[in-house]
Amino acid sequence: MSNLHRACRMTCALIAALGSSALAAQTYPSRPVRLIVSFSPGSGSDAIGRILASALSSTLGQQVVVENRAGASGSTGAELAAKAAPDGYSILLVNMAHAATALLYKNRDYDLLRDFAPVTQVASAPSVVVVHPAVRAKTLAELVALARGRPGDVAYSSGGVGTPTFLAGELFKQRAGVRLLHVPYRSGGEAITAVLTGEVSVYFAPVATALPNVRQGKLRALAVTSSERVALLGDCPTVAELGYPGFRAGNWYGLAVPAKTSAEIIAAIRGATLNALGMAKTRQALLGLGYVLIGDEPEDFGAHIRSDIENLTRILRKLHMRFHTGEEQ
Repeated sequence: MSNLHRACRMTCALIAALGSSALAAQTYPSRPVRLIVSFSPGSGSDAIGRILASALSSTLGQQVVVENRAGASGSTGAELAAKAAPDGYSILLVNMAHAATALLYKNRDYDLLRDFAPVTQVASAPSVVVVHPAVRAKTLAELVALARGRPGDVAYSSGGVGTPTFLAGELFKQRAGVRLLHVPYRSGGEAITAVLTGEVSVYFAPVATALPNVRQGKLRALAVTSSERVALLGDCPTVAELGYPGFRAGNWYGLAVPAKTSAEIIAAIRGATLNALGMAKTRQALLGLGYVLIGDEPEDFGAHIRSDIENLTRILRKLHMRFHTGEEQ
């Protein structure tokens, strides 16, 4: 076969591929879409995932179904999404935990940067330090004093090693110079249940999941981990203003799809997401849970993920964290 014939065949193949991609984008979506949430019902990811899925069902014109796949600090759901067909029908709700597990777990079957294409960062979310009402600490200073008086006795829960709730707890331990016992659970839902039942004393909870329980008196809020106070929590102070300047912890949420998904389909998903975030009902629901809405470009979200992985690398090294090869410990 001559070089000319080879070039013609390659050109025809490229045109056919581009035509197929454009056609797929024009007809997308033609069936229900699944939104993979790699944390359990009751978690912060589940809360934002269900609000978003409901709104996207309207803006995409097809039902968007939440599929909870909890486990391994978010890795179970992410592995499922990474292996899905790159056709836009499997979307991963990605968050900061996925960036942390990219560093902490070395035997995963996926790579966050290699195997996923970013769509948009949906929102960011602060956390709040909450305790069970039976805990003899009505302020953050009293909690620190309690922990110093009983080193290693006061326990805090998390959704697993590498999750934002874990990182916030470890950062606070370091800054406050206290020994808290870390009790990891399989999910954020189990972690907040543990502090609600008094099984553990403290939880560095997403505002979205803590807020209803704080309002009902089931949990006591001591401080928020954001740089500014959260209006929904009234006069609850920040950790930073209580003697730990610069302290900040929390989470972010966004959408990602398998890496080979076409640019046209990514644009369609992002457009539908921006429309969803613009809906009054969606905005009220998310803002009412303490989320800060974003909706950036895919390139910006990708840069944010890379930057977060770099920052987490420095944090984990400072915390002398070891790299794990199995489930959370």
